[in-house]
Amino acid sequence: MECPIANVIIFAFDLTEAAQRKRIDSLQAAGHDVRTVSFRRRNMSGRAPDFPNLDLGEMPNERLVLRLWLLLRALPKLFANRAYLADADVVIARNFDLLSLAWITRQRRTPLIYECLDIHSVMTGTGWPSRMVRAAERFLLGRIQLLWTSSPGFLSNYFEDMQGFAGPCVVVENKLWFGAGTPARPTIENRPTGAGPLVLGWVGTIRCAASFDILSQVAQALTDDLKIEVHGIVHHHAIADFEARVAALQNVTFHGPYGYPDGLAEVYSRCDLVWAQDLWQQGGNSDWLLPNRIYEASWFGCPSIAVAGTETGRRVQADGLGPVIATATARDLQTCLQGLD
Repeated sequence: MECPIANVIIFAFDLTEAAQRKRIDSLQAAGHDVRTVSFRRRNMSGRAPDFPNLDLGEMPNERLVLRLWLLLRALPKLFANRAYLADADVVIARNFDLLSLAWITRQRRTPLIYECLDIHSVMTGTGWPSRMVRAAERFLLGRIQLLWTSSPGFLSNYFEDMQGFAGPCVVVENKLWFGAGTPARPTIENRPTGAGPLVLGWVGTIRCAASFDILSQVAQALTDDLKIEVHGIVHHHAIADFEARVAALQNVTFHGPYGYPDGLAEVYSRCDLVWAQDLWQQGGNSDWLLPNRIYEASWFGCPSIAVAGTETGRRVQADGLGPVIATATARDLQTCLQGLD
């Protein structure tokens, strides 16, 4: 049975972010008409939208009080553009902040989907601000038609356990999206072999200071036997001294942003294996997520390194995607790398 064409409105934080563009491209490829309501982030880069978009201005990373003010400031513009939202068949809102805006401004009978690909640390804290935000989210969870998330760890550890959610939900993992032009999958025989240092890649959103600390320590310890190649967009609010620290390490190279998906083959062909583990918010989001690195690296024949006891580590181990280290330490990563031929 064919799916009827729908008018889809997406509330987004940055239309150039890879996961957001994958979602939009896949909906357009399915024949749906897509419009967006979005903020912009200064540290992201990519192609401009080629579909209708209601721009709400720039939104910073972190700085939660300022973000709240900018969300409130966006309401008059949204109410002034109610006609833009009026004929939507479904509204998809990314993360809790935009879910709030979408719920307030949508037409009341329009189905509302909550897309959550990250659980921010403010959602899991024990203080009164966290309790208030969770209460507000529980209120909205009772009024959505579908929860859409990217990892079973988010469902079991947060939405079901902490929020008591038992409504309709779907897990759509953050896998590769090539559109109509899926490239030929490379074979192991095409990968470079021979003498020389092992090449470890760190690919994607570069925002994890803990990962950078571990990789830097291992790079210093294995100067002649290891090269670390970093590809992606750096979040300087999370790693403020990134460029200076890279410059001080002779075997670490930062290549900057890459095209998605066209640039992936070149990125992963340069790597023998990749650091796949996110440590940015340990004990919460980082332990529960499934990063797109494991899907990208595996498609291009590149093993992933993950940490035991995390959702990423469990998936890497269960599917045989690469080595899993016991703890997120430079010592364990170094031991792992030195044990590889």
